[in-house]
Amino acid sequence: MTLQLRTPEAADAAVLGDICYRAFKAIAEAHGFAPDFPSAEAGAGAIGSLIAHPGVFGVAAEADGRLIGSNFLDERNPIIGVGPITVDPALQNDGAGRALMDTVLRRCAERGVAGVRLVQAGYHSRSLALYLKLGFEAREHLSCLKGPALGKTIPGCAVRAATRDDLAACNRLCLHVHGHDRGGELADAIGRGSARVVERAGRLTGYAADIAFSSHAVGETNDDLRALIGAAEAFPGPGFLVPTRNGELMRWCLGEGLQITQTLTLMSMGLYNQPDGAWLPSVIY
Repeated sequence: MTLQLRTPEAADAAVLGDICYRAFKAIAEAHGFAPDFPSAEAGAGAIGSLIAHPGVFGVAAEADGRLIGSNFLDERNPIIGVGPITVDPALQNDGAGRALMDTVLRRCAERGVAGVRLVQAGYHSRSLALYLKLGFEAREHLSCLKGPALGKTIPGCAVRAATRDDLAACNRLCLHVHGHDRGGELADAIGRGSARVVERAGRLTGYAADIAFSSHAVGETNDDLRALIGAAEAFPGPGFLVPTRNGELMRWCLGEGLQITQTLTLMSMGLYNQPDGAWLPSVIY
């Protein structure tokens, strides 16, 4: 197989999205799990959005002139997120995945980024082995929770839509909890209208880009996260991610009827600070 790497174009979205859907479907169903993407069209929409976003770097792999996979870097924040990385199921374990990872990690090294992170499906032992061999460290065990919206309020916590005027306060909170902000990502969420903040005694104490698989949240305490989760109108995608070791929050979510659908691993290379506060990761990190 003659492998070539290039920048993906908008016209590639349908083919790469179909590969993304089939790749996630094959590995998930082989282990008895539902795929992260419900259809090829959903995969194409997600890949198309990544290709079009100026803050995302992409690389596509071709074999003998045919697209066989892709990988992406979310470069909107000081810490860079990897994924989704997918390779045609018929051509996996033949070096394409390693080449796609090497390409994005080389770009990170050339740009001198402080840290790189990704989230790995717990049932996929081959990808875990690859990321460990590449130098990633396993940092956090995550649980994906899914269920109907809770419609719950937490006494003393007021949740409202986030505005651009909240961005600086949200970034300060994220910096306190994680040692870095996620301002580029949050600004996009505010623009989409999905971001929410929580206030206690008139002070901003938490925010969520959304309560969703592809979004993160930060709070001073678990009450802030409970308020944001309770106020969410839905949990888009496969669900939302919670650090499993946050037993207090996990027990509350399970007690409200949410179910664990899969477990995942947060992995990092470079800068990583142990979080000092309450937080929910996205599927990127």
